Amino acid sequence: MSHDQQLRADRLVFYEKEIEELNSELDAFLELSKAKTAMLIDREGHLVTRRGESIKSSLDSVSALIAGSFAATREMARLMGEDEFAVLHHQGVSNSIQIQAVGPRTLMGVIFDGRTNLGLVRFYAQECNRRVKEILDQVEVQSSGRGSGLAENFSESAEAALDKLF
Repeated sequence: MSHDQQLRADRLVFYEKEIEELNSELDAFLELSKAKTAMLIDREGHLVTRRGESIKSSLDSVSALIAGSFAATREMARLMGEDEFAVLHHQGVSNSIQIQAVGPRTLMGVIFDGRTNLGLVRFYAQECNRRVKEILDQVEVQSSGRGSGLAENFSESAEAALDKLF
């Protein structure tokens, strides 16, 4: 598979309808679990969507750190003979975060405080995870049929354009 073909295969394209469906699932999860914030992030650290309370820090930074934390822990799991640890939990004094794999390409980050507890977050996250994964599976199937919108010679064209700049 060429670099261009791989780039097209790896890229998920979200449209408004799919984001609305994902947001609806995250909103229902937040209402049931009483968590503060729920985010969907691809494993490269790009935010797909966020619901709930605002985060004081940069969403891009938080998303990248969530993906990095999950990747580092995945390597630790491999050293211990596991493929990955599907759910991570980091507990702070006033806020905690749960990071959970949602299929092979996406993570769900949940920020919560004393208004709820880890048991409720984990319980409701399982069902939310299943429903979000169904939506993401549909997006993947639809994305493969839609094409990526990238030209066949995207890499060569981009390289030539960069060469002209420098």
